[in-house]
Amino acid sequence: MEQGDGFDSAARATLGNMLVAPQTTSTTWGRAYRMLRARVRQVLASQPEAAVVQVSVPVDTVDVLPWLAVQPRREKGYWSGRNGQIHMAWVGLADVISDGEETHWSQLRQALQERLEGAAPAVRYFGSLWFDDERPRATYWRPFRAQRFVLPRVILTADGDRVTLACNLRPDHDHIDAVLAELRQLVHPVQGGRLGTLPTPIERRDFPNYPGWAANIAWALEAFRQGTLDKVVLARKAVFDFAEPLDPFALLQRLREDAPNRFHFLLQPRAGHAFVGASPERLFCKRGRTVLSEAVAGTRPRGDSELTDAQLRSELLGSEKDQREHAFVRRQIRAALHPLTASLDVETVASEMKLAKGRHLVSRVNGTLRDDVTSLDVLQALHPTPAVGGTPREGALDAIRRLEPFDRGLYAAPVGWISDDDAEFAVAIRTGLVQGNTLALYSGAGIVDGSDARGEWDEIEHKIIDFINVFGLDVRHA
Repeated sequence: MEQGDGFDSAARATLGNMLVAPQTTSTTWGRAYRMLRARVRQVLASQPEAAVVQVSVPVDTVDVLPWLAVQPRREKGYWSGRNGQIHMAWVGLADVISDGEETHWSQLRQALQERLEGAAPAVRYFGSLWFDDERPRATYWRPFRAQRFVLPRVILTADGDRVTLACNLRPDHDHIDAVLAELRQLVHPVQGGRLGTLPTPIERRDFPNYPGWAANIAWALEAFRQGTLDKVVLARKAVFDFAEPLDPFALLQRLREDAPNRFHFLLQPRAGHAFVGASPERLFCKRGRTVLSEAVAGTRPRGDSELTDAQLRSELLGSEKDQREHAFVRRQIRAALHPLTASLDVETVASEMKLAKGRHLVSRVNGTLRDDVTSLDVLQALHPTPAVGGTPREGALDAIRRLEPFDRGLYAAPVGWISDDDAEFAVAIRTGLVQGNTLALYSGAGIVDGSDARGEWDEIEHKIIDFINVFGLDVRHA
């Protein structure tokens, strides 16, 4: 049997609230990989009855993202929570639950229950949904599927100072030789943990352009006057072209530095095709019977001085239009969660969510779920919230299909993970789709009575500033 002994200590450094890669030696990683293979061999030889088993070994403190970037497998992913405490990176597939053109909730619920029932808390299926099943699918979104939840083959997790390398196994499906062959493909992370530089964009295209945007806003304002809509969230897509392929892992590393206190994620179902995000918005977090959610709507930038920053904060908190837009979101989240909960507490006064380069109105939600309610029940009830769709829901979705000249795909959809008893999902806003030499950025604005085209256009420009800044640009030069 392959064996490993102790682990060398690694130098530790701190960058913001992230774990930064130390000078971990190849010898250390070789020992960890050998120990993991030995434990996998032992577990599969014992033929456990559980549907999913996870075996793990400790490793030295490391930034999981540089480790992920150098792995040879095409299926890769990354997730970190908004507090920056837990960072998870994965490669390969032990299992995938996927569907093609629409979400089948009953089949998804049954499949996850069969795999996860009784599994250890560290066993997580990471996944996403499309924003709208009824929208004709653009070819560039198809690798992500309508519903796609994956059980990684290998996952590296940094939780504070505790770092583990784990392998997920399905004993009734996996063969020892095949799994060991996968594990032998793992390579050592780069020394120092810094990924490559980002190229400068050479061209930008907007969908819709400003005249098209203004026409969309005029259509929405007329719908408000006629009483058919109360709010609709309209989005734009800004496509940036580069002279060379864009590295999604280097892009995410810069986003973690420039846009902290976000949900950071990356989904790469195949090489050269990745969905990257730095979202400030939680859809929900479930821990046992406790569920947390939040209404987020209403936006202002940060000021370039203490005085202007305070003025912008006061302007947002005192804005009748933004408070009205926010109230639509808060009421619908309450209505969605009320049938699922034994108790529910929703803040009635919006406060400020302050970010490095922006601010939002937020109302927090805390509830206790009924005993028969699952994570998927909460996911199905909440998506899409009025913060990304509108109200009434079906009327807003019809308007989005009519007006937006592109497929949202995963933009504004749920992205996150599910375990046996817990779950966490973000709303996939502040996101980009990397395809070879192009980056498509998606962002939207809540349109209500009183909105104007120029103001909402500028709001979206400020919402994509996190991505724009990492390329050395600002809004004026983007």
